[in-house]
Amino acid sequence: MAPLMRWVNAVLALVYPECCQICRKARATPAEGFVCAGCREDVRFIEAPFCRRCGMPFQGQINQEFECSNCLDVVWHFEYARAAVHAKGVVLDVIHRYKYTRQLWFEPFLAGLLSSVACGTSPFGMKSRPGSGATPAPALISEVDWDLLIPVPLHPVKEREREFNQAVRLARRLSPVSSIPTDCKVLRRVIQTRTQTRLSREERLQNVRNAFELRKGADLSGKRVILIDDVLTTGATTNACAEVLRGGGASKVCVWTVARRT
Repeated sequence: MAPLMRWVNAVLALVYPECCQICRKARATPAEGFVCAGCREDVRFIEAPFCRRCGMPFQGQINQEFECSNCLDVVWHFEYARAAVHAKGVVLDVIHRYKYTRQLWFEPFLAGLLSSVACGTSPFGMKSRPGSGATPAPALISEVDWDLLIPVPLHPVKEREREFNQAVRLARRLSPVSSIPTDCKVLRRVIQTRTQTRLSREERLQNVRNAFELRKGADLSGKRVILIDDVLTTGATTNACAEVLRGGGASKVCVWTVARRT
């Protein structure tokens, strides 16, 4: 795999000069997702304290686990949700360009952020996380012997329009780092819901109700599953997925995303 990736990166270097695709000034390699060290300084990792269930960061001094007020009136079907970074600045720009204009060269950058927190790796060969002077939270993914990575599915119509599912691609990047296999077929999206962008939390929860189902014959009995997506906002979509997975027999479900809207 390593020789193949070196060959791919060499070809990419011919097509795309090794220039940061954010500032267009500094050098950035394909392995870095064409995001230079200077632009990576804009990245803000999510550090403790944060809600133990939904992962929402909290501004202040809290030295023990807590659940935020937003979780008190929601029935979560996942054990916890975590995100690597705040969905702001460079990260949000890259995610939008990656998803909506197929700028797939950013994928190593996004996958590197996710694996750095979920698996405790060092992103882009750096000794410490960019933009963070705090002690990082532990890599929770290593605390449980997880069985599967399951990406949040797109509706087939939306996937044909976009030509790829970002959650699938990110899960496949995380799989060799975490040594957890990916299953992209066990969960299906069967209702083409309207966009969640302008909806309230309650509207989002209602919008995705019954939108997902297990593939016929799928058996998750006793499986410990990690749901993968790019961005977590209210958690409505991942919660709907988790409910279906738990209904299919999964004993544990957690959620990992690259970024979190705060």
